[in-house]
Amino acid sequence: MPPPFSWGRGAFYREGVEIAVRGEVWWWRGPAPFHFVTVPAAESELIAGIAPGVSYGWGMIPVAVRVGRTELPTSLWPKDGLYVVPLKKALRDRERIELGDVVDLTLIVGR
Repeated sequence: MPPPFSWGRGAFYREGVEIAVRGEVWWWRGPAPFHFVTVPAAESELIAGIAPGVSYGWGMIPVAVRVGRTELPTSLWPKDGLYVVPLKKALRDRERIELGDVVDLTLIVGR
């Protein structure tokens, strides 16, 4: 059975919508260092349109991220008018992703 439909800020969408993203892996050194990929503007705009229907607060958007044959749950973070995808170590290790690599991600929003 397909996922239920939901309303989000004027947009009608199905939970679990898939969005393809390509971006370079970068590292944030802050108090909790992490690797990220920035979601491009067009895809960030699409996500922002459905965010009110799926966000659990602070602008965080639950997603599953798929790279290659690996899929893991995570959340998109808002940053500078776009979203960033944190890449967990388990995902980077399984798919042999390094800092500076350009990767193709599939984001499954609301999962």
